[in-house]
Amino acid sequence: MTDAPTAALPGLRTVSVTRADDRYVVTLDRPAARNAIDAAMIAELHTVCSMIESDPAPVLLTGAGEHFAGGADIGELRERGRDQALAGINRTLFDRFAALPLPTVAAVSGYALGGGAELSYACDIRIATETAVFGNPEPGLGILAAAGATYRLPDLVGRSVAKQVLLAGRTLDAAAALRCGLVMDVVPDGEHVAAAHRAIDRITASSALALRLTKSIVDGTGRAEDIAQAVLFETADKRDRMTAFLEKRNRR
Repeated sequence: MTDAPTAALPGLRTVSVTRADDRYVVTLDRPAARNAIDAAMIAELHTVCSMIESDPAPVLLTGAGEHFAGGADIGELRERGRDQALAGINRTLFDRFAALPLPTVAAVSGYALGGGAELSYACDIRIATETAVFGNPEPGLGILAAAGATYRLPDLVGRSVAKQVLLAGRTLDAAAALRCGLVMDVVPDGEHVAAAHRAIDRITASSALALRLTKSIVDGTGRAEDIAQAVLFETADKRDRMTAFLEKRNRR
């Protein structure tokens, strides 16, 4: 782990991000609102994703203060209508975060509820403090967990536990989350970020290309034709054939 960040993305109000030599640290930064995910945060996280996509590295995601993210901004959700739902505002961002090229680790303390839980589900690995609570109370508000929980949570904890959370309003405390495999480790309060850094230390000791391909294949996004094409792109035969084609065309 690098001792100090080498770069930061300025001008953000709801999120902070620093880039060290071998990782990003992204912090949801609305502690007074339990880091509730509002439209401004969604927009800023898209900006962060653009930065990471252009210069990939593992990501540590956490929340400022006591909580990871207490949910989406209910005031904003109340005013959204059909068109906003069809646009998949939160889902599109969380899917993009899940598709980042290299591993992502969520360091979770306190509440990870609603949209906050769904953002943590979009990460590859979760590490929790003893205070962590995961849950999706959306049906109690007349909506459903539509930003990834319905398809990510069953993969993470199994269909039965996912239905308990999504249909029966069950919350998973740190111990339950560990038992069902939702989190990799549970650590004392305040030690989750350090534990996540240790996990990323182990990640960065591996080949970045191997990690990238492994994540792609495990997530079902690694298409065989992409890998085959990558092999062919590096061959002398490809270069010779394309050079001959271009030379022939230029002689016309």
